[in-house]
Amino acid sequence: MPRISRLNRSQVRPSSIAIYDRTLRDRGNVPNMFRTMAHRPEIFETIIAHMDAVLNTGTLPKALKELVIVRTSQVNRTPYCLASHTAICKRLGWSDAQLEALRNASAADFTEAEKAAIHLAEVMTLDAHTYSDADFTRLRSHYSEGEVVELLAAIGLFNYFNRFNDLLEMEPTKPASAEELAEAGVAPEPAHTPA
Repeated sequence: MPRISRLNRSQVRPSSIAIYDRTLRDRGNVPNMFRTMAHRPEIFETIIAHMDAVLNTGTLPKALKELVIVRTSQVNRTPYCLASHTAICKRLGWSDAQLEALRNASAADFTEAEKAAIHLAEVMTLDAHTYSDADFTRLRSHYSEGEVVELLAAIGLFNYFNRFNDLLEMEPTKPASAEELAEAGVAPEPAHTPA
């Protein structure tokens, strides 16, 4: 049972409906976190705009941003964000073995740039005060100042989301129902039949 109710499309204001519909088209569901945040439309709508800017702008590949998001969520032990963003990472080309190897990235087969970004996620999540000048020099050897801002924004945003979802004991989101898809004007995906 959710600690805070989740709003359906019919319960939110028109500007939030547009976000629900876009999310249904893009993801096949409206995440439980979004449905919860929708209790405060100003917070919901601005956090969605911020999340879109963090994930979909800049020069870093989305796959790298999602990788540090998964590592942040692993460190925080957040099943809700891990369920969603592990699936996104896989769609973006990361393998199960790579995602599991994040737990010991320094010994894994990641590039030095990827290792620096993963290390940033770990230290920023656990104790940002311990990120040394040597760590920062190593990070900057791989990323521009703007790219460092992109990494920090992704990691910081998901530390916020992790804590929000952990405290609310948020359950992973299930796919939308056929009725919900129809209400938003989204055609359901055709069922896959075995060959």
